[in-house]
Amino acid sequence: MTIVLAPDSFKGSMSATEVARYMSKGISDIFPEADIHTLPVGDGGEGTMEALVNATNGTFTTLNVTGPLGDTVSAQYGVLHDKETCVIEMAEASGLKHVPDNALNVMQATTYGTGELILDALDSGYTQFILAIGGSATNDAGAGMLQALGAKLLDQHHHEVDLGGGNLHKIQHIDLSHFDARINQCNFTIATDVQNPLIGTNGASYVFGKQKGATESDLKQLEHNLTHWADLVAHKKSIRLHDLPGAGAAGGLGGAFKAFFPSHFEDGIQVVIDYIKLDQYLENADLVITGEGKIDFQTLYGKTPMGIAKYANRYNVPVVFIGGSIDVDIDQFKDMGVIGAFSLTDGPMSLEETINQSEKLVKKTTQNIVSLFFHESAILSKFSE
Repeated sequence: MTIVLAPDSFKGSMSATEVARYMSKGISDIFPEADIHTLPVGDGGEGTMEALVNATNGTFTTLNVTGPLGDTVSAQYGVLHDKETCVIEMAEASGLKHVPDNALNVMQATTYGTGELILDALDSGYTQFILAIGGSATNDAGAGMLQALGAKLLDQHHHEVDLGGGNLHKIQHIDLSHFDARINQCNFTIATDVQNPLIGTNGASYVFGKQKGATESDLKQLEHNLTHWADLVAHKKSIRLHDLPGAGAAGGLGGAFKAFFPSHFEDGIQVVIDYIKLDQYLENADLVITGEGKIDFQTLYGKTPMGIAKYANRYNVPVVFIGGSIDVDIDQFKDMGVIGAFSLTDGPMSLEETINQSEKLVKKTTQNIVSLFFHESAILSKFSE
């Protein structure tokens, strides 16, 4: 009985590491002889750094940086076991997790702290970077990050423009004369599952702005600002971010990497799969259990559970999803070898109750899945004799 546990985090409730630990404990309690491999993962959002660092026995560095709304926050970046590759999760410095729902301010929110994390890593000598850019609170096109790394974004009077996406329209000049020269000697892998362009109805503002607190008038202003910014970048760097896939990731941070950094983009889940060496564990696996906070239509488009399922399907290993809630027809996943999807709750329960009982619910749900799967496997094996 060999089981691979590869969940993502359940946002607002449990980290991927916690989910995997609860799953493992639930199985061990009823099948102590089971061979269990816990491989917490991420898809470029929160938890990606932790998954990569833990999978490679790396280390973490903690420092104080500028938060999304200008206050000081504590943030980490990771270094893999090779001691050469630095993993930065932009949500650590510039993520929604630092902003209470009643304080969301996408017009003011800045990526400056993400730039400070990169600067500290450069000062420490790192040249290989993996940037996980999900979970942003920002819509500043990465301007704050550029400013933290020495770029001067100047208004018509050659004064530095204030931080935040609400001020991008004031920028008239992009001065890169003091932009950190070490960046051009580095390699940046951008881990994200977002392919949205910078502007337009599918762009950064209109698709992601509301969840960051933008009103309808804010959205129009942000769209105007990003268009102005894209025009400036096109003139400065001869690259059109306007309709470039991925440029709209993380409120336009993706576009900053495309225009100003030696970077390439990869699906976040694939980056993690490669580093945790998932294929080695699938060769002899009987079952894979993965999941995230909500299994819905978005799961179909590059989210962790689907990425794991597609990979497991290459090895003909059946997959089961666990979610805080299930809002999708499981038949849509069957071609990928997904044999079931289970919610943590089997009756009426508030979100607060679910979060408070998350450990118990994950253990119970995992136990039910494993008991059923291996019971049916035993029956089928008996009938095939």
